[in-house]
Amino acid sequence: MALLARRAVPALRKGLFPARRPSGAGGERRPVSLSACTSRDSGWGSGSAREQLSLQDVAELIRTRACQRMVVMVGAGISTPSGIPDFRSPGSGLYSNLQQYDIPYPEAIFELSFFFRNPKPFFTLAKELYPGNFRPNMTHYFLRLLHEKGLLLRLYTQNIDGLERAAGIPASKLVEAHGTFASATCTICLRPCPGEDFWADVLADRVPCCRVCTGIVKPDVVFFGEPLPERFLLHVADFPMADLLIVLGTSLEVEPFASLSEAVCSSVPRVLINQDVVGTFAWHPRGRDVVQLGDVVHSVEKLVKLLGWTEEMQDLVQREMEKTWPVRSGARLVCLWKTDLNIPMFQLDEGTDRRGSPHSQEGH
Repeated sequence: MALLARRAVPALRKGLFPARRPSGAGGERRPVSLSACTSRDSGWGSGSAREQLSLQDVAELIRTRACQRMVVMVGAGISTPSGIPDFRSPGSGLYSNLQQYDIPYPEAIFELSFFFRNPKPFFTLAKELYPGNFRPNMTHYFLRLLHEKGLLLRLYTQNIDGLERAAGIPASKLVEAHGTFASATCTICLRPCPGEDFWADVLADRVPCCRVCTGIVKPDVVFFGEPLPERFLLHVADFPMADLLIVLGTSLEVEPFASLSEAVCSSVPRVLINQDVVGTFAWHPRGRDVVQLGDVVHSVEKLVKLLGWTEEMQDLVQREMEKTWPVRSGARLVCLWKTDLNIPMFQLDEGTDRRGSPHSQEGH
């Protein structure tokens, strides 16, 4: 789940704050350049024929290792196939469940002033996102393959659901721009809190408190007005070094994260895999942009096929499923790979069907 915000102009220096454009504010978003390599090229679709790239061209660049320092940016759109609802959509299960706490507007759950007055809604959300409630999907495992092949320079995520970690991407390759539930800190004495103590309280519907000073313990998720993690500053080195940028499942509205999409050099191809054309891909496109619209999982699967990685992906998903779905001796979990369902399906070859995906709760 991505930190929720509206568009705003970022201050790109240490002490960054997740920003939000006030409701009803007019005018166009004016992004701040993040590196000397920021493009001033003419837009997507207006370059020469030689400059125009397709998804097939991008696959060839990756397959031949012409691109070996890939930076990936992801948002909430890669997690919704894992069953995590869109927080902002009225009527979604998660949002509806929080209405009993009289939240004035969805973003309030990530505001410190509201949190200190009423922390219960946030910890209800935390319980919903407990590691193990959801599992990575094929998009997460595609990113894992990029890492295993030595192609991933860094993965920048807006999500706080931890599914990138669950997919096996090491912390050294991750920048969790809006924080993480993997650690927690007392809001008063700033002591770190053991994860087992924090989650024991959350799962028991208690507000976690510090064992030393009794202050409220908050997971290290970035709220509005809080500085982003220091690791976010890795963008200063990573983006100018990147030779390919892939952006997946994000509205590119939350700053300063959104403006990172402009930080790669002008000669570097940028790939947007998303439901809609967003951010700089819409209002400041480049000649080497590739835009793949539609269902994110379907689009990733298309790229995987173009790369010739389908069998490797099937094997990886099957291995991960067997870790979480113990299979009796002599039985084997078989991936049926049903594209039209957006997610892999699985079956035990002993004759009993078990459907699901890396996020399914069936079979537990």
